[in-house]
Amino acid sequence: MNADRETNHDMTNGDIASMLAGAADEVEIGIAPYEAVIRGGRRRKARRWAVAAATALVLAGSSATLAVAGLPGGDRTVAPAATQSATPAPDLFTPTRTTLATGTENGKEWRVAIDVWAAPRTEAQAAGQFAAMGEYGDAPAGTKPSELIGKRSYLVYFSNGDERRKTFEDLFTKHDTMAGTDLQSASTPFDIDTDGPERLVIGMVGKNAQQVTCTWKNGTATKVDRAPQNEDTSTDTPAIRPAEGSPVDWFVCLAPEGTAAQSAEVTRVR
Repeated sequence: MNADRETNHDMTNGDIASMLAGAADEVEIGIAPYEAVIRGGRRRKARRWAVAAATALVLAGSSATLAVAGLPGGDRTVAPAATQSATPAPDLFTPTRTTLATGTENGKEWRVAIDVWAAPRTEAQAAGQFAAMGEYGDAPAGTKPSELIGKRSYLVYFSNGDERRKTFEDLFTKHDTMAGTDLQSASTPFDIDTDGPERLVIGMVGKNAQQVTCTWKNGTATKVDRAPQNEDTSTDTPAIRPAEGSPVDWFVCLAPEGTAAQSAEVTRVR
């Protein structure tokens, strides 16, 4: 009896091992939602399959963890590995858009907005981004795709009614900074496709600029103060504002009818 009991015990262990192996073969591990994520990310047809494949590879690193929840006894929430970064990768193929100013004049609504594109890191990413920019109408004039690598691109638009035109376009590098009274601006006619008075001033300043003064040729001036950090300031109110993705802040001044821009300067800093 004792010998049989020992034999049966050995067989039981072997049976258990076989049963576990068989059970593992029969378990259907849930598939991580690659297609859903890729589909959600593919907002523009200009995105290349290589980008989608890269997204799938990133997800593959977490698929095993996702599948554990579908196994018997695995219905608990599984915490991500401590080494995983919680910061999502930037979307290289869709710009972040911030409205800088709005208003209405002579029954027509006008708007100034900025598109900022994240910095690609490889030639393939830069080529894909350049193609996506073309579909948005954002491709910087005279710029090659390779010049986008490691740099954020920005384009500022002015629209007046149904018409739109670029007023600023350039690349940010990691060394681009503005401080103190640093200011860069451009003036443009308020009426698109005309040579009328340059009434609209759009510019950039550093993070510590608290006030910009735009002076007009008729001797008057408009002061633009920084928007309060913890308050919603309507874009109908001229203000110094941050723009998502931009290392500098922005302001917009509009001259009264019948005059034009003369100068713009930072008149107060923090």
